[in-house]
Amino acid sequence: MVRRETAAGLTAQALLLLLLSKAIGLGPAGWLTGAAVAIATWAVLTRALGRSWSRPFGPANRVTLARATLVGGVAALVADSFESPPPLTALVALATVALILDAVDGQVARRTGTSSALGARFDMEVDAFLILVLSVFVATSLGAWVLLIGAMRYGFVAAARFLPWLNGSLPPSTARKTVAALQGVILLTTASGLLPYAPALAAVIVALALLTWSFTRDIHWLFRTRPQQAPSPAETNPTHPTSA
Repeated sequence: MVRRETAAGLTAQALLLLLLSKAIGLGPAGWLTGAAVAIATWAVLTRALGRSWSRPFGPANRVTLARATLVGGVAALVADSFESPPPLTALVALATVALILDAVDGQVARRTGTSSALGARFDMEVDAFLILVLSVFVATSLGAWVLLIGAMRYGFVAAARFLPWLNGSLPPSTARKTVAALQGVILLTTASGLLPYAPALAAVIVALALLTWSFTRDIHWLFRTRPQQAPSPAETNPTHPTSA
């Protein structure tokens, strides 16, 4: 079941890239990026499912896999935009559907009783990659600083390798979910070209400020609730030579 589902996602990504190529003439950069995203998604998801999953793939994960396919198409279009004028209509359409489906997979998981830690992580990583891809596109018009929005999640993950307490569980937060959703909406609106330069710049600055606040708040909470290191024998044994 796992192999069939992930293989279907890989096939769907190839078909989407072929469709984009026929419709708008996807170039080599787009093909390579889309293929890389598809193969990486298939490999990582297959490995994760094989190591920790014993149930059917589930309808919610199918929705998330469909979102991952759409995000792969967005990444291909963004990569292609560095070689030729970007097809904004196709880019905005794919990203919009991906953002809408973000509100669907969680509902499906709850209603079907198929919520899982792995499914939540899969959903989170697809969200993070979409934000990264959109920030790359918006950075071409507003400046490289926009990449901070897309890179913040990955910087947090990298820091957790050296600070294990960052891997702690966070309490549910409506504010965190709202800020995360706003990132995609603001970046997509800016990418669409609907806003003049000044309002677009202001909106993205606000998005970055909110994201920075959200990460700072979570990091502070994780630091305060981090597991305390057990005292050394020298600190607990009053007869130890160094206890004085």
